[in-house]
Amino acid sequence: MRGQNIIAFAKDWGQDPTSCNHVLVELAKHNKVLWLNSISTRSPNLRQGRDLGRIWSKLASFCRGPVQIDKNLWIYTPVVLPFHNKPLAVAMNRMILRLTVGAVARRMGMRDVQVWTWVPTSAHYLDVFREKLLVYYCTDEWSAFSSVDGPATERLVEKLARRADVVFATSGSLVEKLRAYNPGATLASHGVDYELFAGAVNDDLPMPPDLKDIRRPILGYYGLIEDWLDLGLIEYLASRRPEWSIVLIGGERVDVSALKRLPNVHFLGRKPHTELPAYCRQFSVGLIPHRVNALTLNMNPIKLREYLCAGLPVVSTALPEVRRYPNFCAIAETYDEFERAIETLINEDTIDRRRERSEAMRHETWPAVVASLAGRVTKASTIPLPASGHVLGSVHATTL
Repeated sequence: MRGQNIIAFAKDWGQDPTSCNHVLVELAKHNKVLWLNSISTRSPNLRQGRDLGRIWSKLASFCRGPVQIDKNLWIYTPVVLPFHNKPLAVAMNRMILRLTVGAVARRMGMRDVQVWTWVPTSAHYLDVFREKLLVYYCTDEWSAFSSVDGPATERLVEKLARRADVVFATSGSLVEKLRAYNPGATLASHGVDYELFAGAVNDDLPMPPDLKDIRRPILGYYGLIEDWLDLGLIEYLASRRPEWSIVLIGGERVDVSALKRLPNVHFLGRKPHTELPAYCRQFSVGLIPHRVNALTLNMNPIKLREYLCAGLPVVSTALPEVRRYPNFCAIAETYDEFERAIETLINEDTIDRRRERSEAMRHETWPAVVASLAGRVTKASTIPLPASGHVLGSVHATTL
């Protein structure tokens, strides 16, 4: 796919990289991409300092205007009213987006745009840019997040899926669900930056300074520390096995005071994505300690392939997408099974096993993933629309 103009409803650019980062950066190698920072998925809590801080940050970013990150990639923060359940706010936002984003797109010379969206609330703003093609990229069971109105969010997801010309979903269970709305919904498994993470096996990466005084073995996790993590499991492991160190890397969004009292649990804060392989090199095991619920059963953790690419043995709770790698991952149904799996994998690990895990990821790269996605989008874009404009995405997608 080359020479296309893409407007993307995405998360905030400065957050930890997720699928939208990898996909859009790859697409921007051959297409012009205008990345719209998050228009929010919930109404803000004006009594929370974090939400107030985000509002001020977005206003400042809006005032800076579009920022060119690469030759074909611009980041822009639209200002919208974060009340997507209010008809008046939605109507005003449609006008604001048409005027502000439309002006930026025209300055960039973008015509006949595709819209790619990762954000459910974008369902309110379809046709604002008179897009010739709509791609919905579903990464989560959005209605299961504790911070959103579940039924209202599900209605937005349904609207997007029914309206989209192409629907991608990152887990098998999400694909099956979305096919009820759009029979052409297709699995879009995550990729991995192979060259970056394989360095944990093949290169002599320096030890991060904040790991030097931490006792081995190290059980490692990186990612947001959110309510979908089973903090009770981490506390269980730390208490049962004081000789093990547990390292958690990422921003803290929940109360972890109980874990911070344990001497063998270490919170290192958020780290740049490019530094994660150096931490993986020092880990004995990569952890995916998620609660098992409606949210996580539909997750496909990006860290899974990054752990494996870095050579790590992986222990996870019972998530369906992790079960796709039975040769490299241990699945635990109980706390006791999780503990025993860690011990077994530590004892069985060798440098040859690490190389085998890493090599298995060689062809699961983001360029390969995006090439496949782009092929499907290109095929959909060649199907002529009726004179009246777009029809439901299922008419297009089922021909893929």
